[in-house]
Amino acid sequence: MDRKSLIRAYKETPRPMGVYRIHNTRDDRSLIGRSVDLPAILNRERVALRFGGHPNAALQRDWATHGPDAFVFEVLDTLKAPEGQPDYDPTEDLRVLEEMWVDRLQVTGERGYGARARLDVANPR
Repeated sequence: MDRKSLIRAYKETPRPMGVYRIHNTRDDRSLIGRSVDLPAILNRERVALRFGGHPNAALQRDWATHGPDAFVFEVLDTLKAPEGQPDYDPTEDLRVLEEMWVDRLQVTGERGYGARARLDVANPR
């Protein structure tokens, strides 16, 4: 395939959407977020932390203190768009899925990083 075909195929491939977690394994604290493009948001989160520009100050501070080896980036759950619904809006489903994971993992208070990152690729700040 030529370059244009590869780019077109990439753009036409549905991106995995769902809920992710950045877990500080030293302090057992987590940030849980949601995105319509999980690979992109996880990359964006890593880059923001690496360059010291993450919007969550507590997470950024812990990253600077403990270093990248103390953190795990993981996909907790994925959401598939219903077939035959090209105008499907996953916003509410992703919000509910995120809340479910916050409750399941009890990521509140001292176990969480407070305000979740809103770096969703579809809805940047």
